[in-house]
Amino acid sequence: MRAEQLDLNLLRVLDALIRTSSVSKAAELLHLSVPATSRAMQRLRGAMHDPILVRAGRGMVPTPFATSVGARVRGLLEEIDHLRSDTIGSPSTWRRSFSVRINDALTPVIAPRLTRLVAAEAPSVQLAFVGQDSKSVDSLRDGTLDLDVGVLDGSPADVCTSVLFVDVFVAVVSASSALGRQERLSIDDLCSVPHVSASRRGLDHGPLDEVLARTGRARRVVAVVPSYAVGALMALEDDLLCLVPSRLASHLQDRGVPLRAYQVPATLPSATVEQRWHQRAEADPASRWLRTMMRTAVSTLPPPR
Repeated sequence: MRAEQLDLNLLRVLDALIRTSSVSKAAELLHLSVPATSRAMQRLRGAMHDPILVRAGRGMVPTPFATSVGARVRGLLEEIDHLRSDTIGSPSTWRRSFSVRINDALTPVIAPRLTRLVAAEAPSVQLAFVGQDSKSVDSLRDGTLDLDVGVLDGSPADVCTSVLFVDVFVAVVSASSALGRQERLSIDDLCSVPHVSASRRGLDHGPLDEVLARTGRARRVVAVVPSYAVGALMALEDDLLCLVPSRLASHLQDRGVPLRAYQVPATLPSATVEQRWHQRAEADPASRWLRTMMRTAVSTLPPPR
C-alpha cells in the first residue's frame, strides 16, 4: 500500500487490534460495531498481506508482523494527533476525550471539581476517570492515559511529575456517636474502637499499627474495604472508625455527610499527591491545558481540618 492510498482510519483499527488482540475489544475501543471492525481487519489483511491476528487457543494474538509494526503505527498516530492539536484553537472548540487515572481517595474530591471546570471551558470535552488498579507507567507511555494522579512511588526518566498538594490522615467516626461527641481522640480510643481498614490491596495493617506496636498497643480491624470513600461511609455506623485522607474527610463534611474528623494522636507519614504525564506530552498544548485545569481544580480543595 502506497502512502497516498493509506487510510488513517485503518491505521487506528490496526493499532486497536494490536493493543487488544481482539476484534470485539478493538471495536469497543474505537466506538465501532464488531462487523465494521471485522471488515476493516479484512481490508488491513489485504493491504498488509498479513493476517494481523491469528488464533491462539480460545483467543487471538498479533502476528510477528503486527507486533513488529505496533510501536511505529502508534507513533504515527500520535504524531498526527500532535499535528492536529497545534491547530485546534480554543478548548471551547475541541471534541475529544482525556483519560485520567486517579486513586479512590481523590476521585470523590477532585473529579467533580475538574469536571465542572472542563465543562465550563470545553463543553465538548469528555473526561474518563480510570481507577488506580496499579501505578504502572506503561499506560502513559502508550497513550492510553493522558494523566496519572495520586500518591506515586517515583517515576522513570521519561515521565514528568509535579506536586499538587500534601495530605495527612485523620480518623473519622459518626458525628452522632459517643466518640464523635468527644473533644479529641486519644490513643485509648484508637485501641478500643473497632477499625475499618481502607486498602485497595486488601491490607489490614499499616503505619498506625507500627506506631502502636512500638508502645505495646494494638488496634482491632474488623473489616477491610477497597476504598477510602467506602470506609468513610462505614464509619457513619456507631462505634466504627476509619483512617482517611483529610481532604476526603473535609469534602464529605462540606457535602453534609455527618462525620466527625479527628487528628490522629500518633505521628503518621504524610501523603504527597502528584500528577504525572509522559514527556512526549510535555509541550503538547492539550496536555498542558489539562494539567492547568487539574492544578486549578486542586486549588479549590477544602483545607485539612
